[in-house]
This record gives sequence, structure tokens and C-alpha cells, in this order.
Amino acid sequence: MKNVINHRIIITLLRLGGSNTMADDDDSRTNLLEKNEACPGCIIDQTKQQQQALPISSLFPYLYFMIRDFGIAKQEEDIGFYAGFVGSSFMIGRALTSIFWGKLADRYGRKPIILIGTFSVIIFNTLFGLSTSFWLAISFRFLLGCFNCLLGVIRAYASEVVSEEYNALSLSVVSTSRGIGLILGPAIGGYLAQPAEKYPNIFSQSSIFGRLPYFLPSLVISVYATGVFIACWWLPETLHTRCGIARGRLNDDESRGEGLDDQKIISKPSLLRNLPLMAIIIVYCVFSLQEIAYSEIFSLWAVSDRSYGGLSFSSQDVGQVLAISGLGLLLFQLLVYPPLKKAMGLLVLIRLSAVLLIPLLSCYPYIALLSGMTLHLVINCASILKNALSISLVTGLFIMLNKAVPQNQRGAANGISMTAMSVFKSFGPAGGGALFSWAQKRQDASFLPGDEMVFLVLNLVQLVGLILTFIPYISQIQ
Repeated sequence: MKNVINHRIIITLLRLGGSNTMADDDDSRTNLLEKNEACPGCIIDQTKQQQQALPISSLFPYLYFMIRDFGIAKQEEDIGFYAGFVGSSFMIGRALTSIFWGKLADRYGRKPIILIGTFSVIIFNTLFGLSTSFWLAISFRFLLGCFNCLLGVIRAYASEVVSEEYNALSLSVVSTSRGIGLILGPAIGGYLAQPAEKYPNIFSQSSIFGRLPYFLPSLVISVYATGVFIACWWLPETLHTRCGIARGRLNDDESRGEGLDDQKIISKPSLLRNLPLMAIIIVYCVFSLQEIAYSEIFSLWAVSDRSYGGLSFSSQDVGQVLAISGLGLLLFQLLVYPPLKKAMGLLVLIRLSAVLLIPLLSCYPYIALLSGMTLHLVINCASILKNALSISLVTGLFIMLNKAVPQNQRGAANGISMTAMSVFKSFGPAGGGALFSWAQKRQDASFLPGDEMVFLVLNLVQLVGLILTFIPYISQIQ
């Protein structure tokens, strides 16, 4: 493995060092191949040759009740409509800035951008919990999206901090961190929202947590993010910044447009002309739209009254379901996904997961007919399976995306994917909320009444994503 890595490094460095004379060529190659002990990228490369962050979604369990308490919805059926805009505001902010943060990560390193993104969670998540109106909540979520540059940069970082043979595992860990977030976040949101009502012996109605019933879960997550921010100071940088590789990367006139003979995907002067990359991003966007719309709809559906086809769950119940499914996702990522990926291959696993999700979602409207322990058992099993299939899609697409570009374009490529995905996801909560509100008003329709229409639309989006996985360019990244 070491010889393969060394060979690729040599080919890369020789390509970067161009000169008109043989003497200059020799000097250039010597300079580029020389390891610089002050270069963080070189240190990581040496570590890799010796080898044989945390998103939390606490918002969904209590968003329905938060919008209700703001008093902006004139009737109960309209709550989902307004809740969708709160989720969309975050995605719109992220769509506007992801490419910018990606380019900064390629220029100045991954670590400083990760620190900025983590610090933004501390500030704007706290302010969101202090929101006293619908428009304040939207504004703070939008600002959080603008500065939340974590996911794209972390995906690039995860593919660089280990050797190539462990890329699948490292990117799987990124997805697993989402599983940890899905355990902690919903539990925090479900159990700590409205604490004066749930725990009157601890929190009085006159306290700050009584007057601001959604501040406590935001505060807890901000404190956690503070710990993460401090821990990130010890992250090693993976980008080459002080060696010949860095000088070659920054020399656009010599290196622009040149590829690597042994790479499956040749780097292009413009990422927009990298057709395999663009194909992966398109597929990723469609599945992301379906996923965020499902997350929005599931929480609204679970807490809505049974007379509207819902489950009549409390925020605690929703948090419990999401936490249990998150734990199942964590176990799936660590124990099941790696051997599945090895046995089936990325593309086959992606397609199979997309296919299985369609009949699963078709069953959801009928789960509402159950009650008691049977309801809780079935909805938890369905949620675990849904998350496992969804994360198989996302992890596979993460790996293929990073394979489609060289390191010096990885931050920008992930920035483009985050921008496109955020644009699609900005429609997800708003569209999902509007669709849910509309469905609640047509409970007696003769064709697909109530939530049957909602889950049909989710399946149609899923089907579009499945069809797009057969774009010819995608198979080139295997």
C-alpha cells in the first residue's frame, strides 16, 4: 500500500513541477518530493503511510409546539406550513455561502473553517432558543445556515485524514456522527423543551426557562458545541500549506488543467465540467430533498391529532422515536454498512436502498391505524429501517463525490455539493410543511385522502432519485 501511495505522490508532484530545462525539472522534483516537517499535510501523509463532528437535530421534536406558541398560525392545520419556513431558512443561508467556505478551506485549510462553523453553532443556536417571535426564529436559523460550513469541509477532511483504503470507513464515521446526533438531538429537544410544564418542581413558570420554553434545549446544545469547539483546537490540519505540493497547487498557470494518468477521474480546470461530479451532486440533491421533507413531515405527522391522521404523540414521544432510530443507525453504520458495501459495491447498495425505501414509506399512513405498544414498536422499527436505508445512500454518495476530484479541489467540490443540496433542502421543509397542511384539510377526499397523498409525493421524489442513479457518468467513479 505504501508503494502505491508513494507512486501516486510522485506522479502528482512531477505533474505539478513544470520547467523548460532538465536541470530545472530535477530541482523542481527534488523540492516537491521533499517532506516539510512544518507542513501539516506532509505530517498527515506520513501518518497515513504508516497505517495498516457532530450535527444535532434537536429542533424537530418541538418545532410544531414552538410555532403554535408564536401564535402566527390562525388554525391548527396551518402550523405545518409555518414550521416549514423555519427549517428552510437554515438551508437558504447554507446555500448562499457553502462554495465560499469550500474555497476558503482549499486555500487556508480545513481546521480554521471547522472552528468557525462550530463557533457559529454556539452563538446562533443560543439566540434561536431566545427567539420570541416567528421572524426572529427564522432570522437566527438563516444566520446559522450562513456560517454553518461544517458538513462539506468535514467530508473533505475525513477523506484526507486516512489512507485511501480506509476512505469508506472514515466517511462512514461522518455519517455515523449523524447517527449520534440523531440520538442526542431529538432526546434533548423532546425532553428539555417546555421544562416548566414537564418538570414544575425544578423549573418555575416565572424563571427564564418558563418564559422562554425552548431555550433550555438550545442552551444545552450550545454548551456541548463549546466543548466540541475547544476539542477542535487539537485537530491536525490535512491540507498541504508549507511544502512543494502547496506551491504547486497555488501555481495556477502551471498546474491548471493537468490531470493524473493513474487517476480514474482526471481533474478539470472547472469543477462544473467534471461530469461525474455533477452527476453525483444531482443525485445527492434529489435524495437530500426527500430526506429533509420526510424529517419535517414525520415530526408534524407524529404530533398531529389522530383526527387528522396523525399519531397524537407528545414532543417527548417524538424525541424518543428519533433517539431510538438514531441508536439503530449508529449500530448499522458501525457493524452492518462496511461489510455490505464491501460485498455489494457502492452503486448497487445505493440503488437497492432507494428501491426498498419506496414500499417502506407506503406503509406509513397505515401505521397511524395502530395504537398502544404495537404502534410504538412498529413506528420505531420503521424509523430504524428508514434511517439505515437513507444513510446507505448518503454515505455511498459521499464516498463517490470525494473520489471524483483531487485533494486541491475537494473543499470546493464539497462546497458546490452543499450549495446545491441546500437549495434543494430549502424547498424540503417549506414544501413538506405546505403539503402536510394541505393534506390535513382533505381527510375525506376520495383519492389518496390525508397523509396517503403526503407519502405518495415523498415516494415520487425517491423514484426520481433512483432513476437518476443510472446516469452513465456515475458508474465511472466505481
